[in-house]
Parts: sequence; C-alpha cells; structure tokens
Amino acid sequence: VDTSAKLEYISELVEKRKYFTINRSRQYGKTTTMSLLKKRLRSRMQVISISFEGVGDRPFSTNKEFIKMLIPRMAKAMKFTDISAEDVELWRSESEYDEAAAVEYLSDKITELCEKYEIVLMVDEMDKCSDNQVFLNFLGMLREKYLLRNAGKDFTFKSVILAGVYDVKNLK
Repeated sequence: VDTSAKLEYISELVEKRKYFTINRSRQYGKTTTMSLLKKRLRSRMQVISISFEGVGDRPFSTNKEFIKMLIPRMAKAMKFTDISAEDVELWRSESEYDEAAAVEYLSDKITELCEKYEIVLMVDEMDKCSDNQVFLNFLGMLREKYLLRNAGKDFTFKSVILAGVYDVKNLK
C-alpha cells in the first residue's frame, strides 16, 4: 500500500507544531505508520519514539509511579537521537520529589530538554495506559505545556503524536 500521501500529511502536521492522535482498529498500520514517520522526520529533528506496550497490566496508582516508568523509556529512546549523552543522563537522573510535585517535575524536565532541542514525542499503544487517571494527568500536563508554548511562556515538544486503538477524546 502506498502511504506516501498519508505520511506527507502527517509530516505537515508536525511542521505546523500540532499535537494529534492516530487512532484506528487493531492491525490497521498505526505502528508501521509511526515507524515510517520517524524515519522521515529524524533527519530534521529529534524523534523520541516510545510505546506503552506491556505497561497496561501495571497499575499506576500515583503520578510518581507513572513518571518512574516514563522517564527511563524516554531516556532509552533518546539514545537513538542526536541528543547528547550528557543530556540523556541528565534526563535519566532523578531528583527527590514527592507525589504532589511529580507532574511538575516531569514538566520541568521537558522544558529543560526542549529548550535545547526540537523534539517530536511519539507514543504508540497509548491506550494501554488510557484507563488510568495518572495517564490523564500526563495528558493534561502536555496540553498545558502546548498552550503555554503557543503563548511564548514555555518550551515543550514541537509535536506530540499519540497512537492507539481508542480516540483519546473518549477517555474518561
């Protein structure tokens, strides 16, 4: 199947600094599309591509638990970008923070990284965590950073792409 027109359209969304979802039923080519898109974009920007496959059976009862899962996954993906090894280690290093400050801690780490690099975050199998309030807190933080970036008050990802079976708008 020739997906070049679809990839071109998605690339345009990334260039326009959009945050969006790719949602289709199983075995529809979402992961393949994400892989092809990553190859297309990585010559122009840093692409952090992660998957939540395998984490759905792990309950995240706190923001801190979710972030402790997320940061190493992102750090591992950063090793396959042009993000410096020093910045990857700074990302991976943890400070002490309590539950109340966990989402703010992650937000600050994203700001520090995105001030230096133009980054696209791709999350495949996002709905593996979607029935979890902690994941919704993460989405809320991304939305807030997006709005602040557009107002010139924060640094965040150039684009965020969430792929999964379910439409994120239907999450409760």
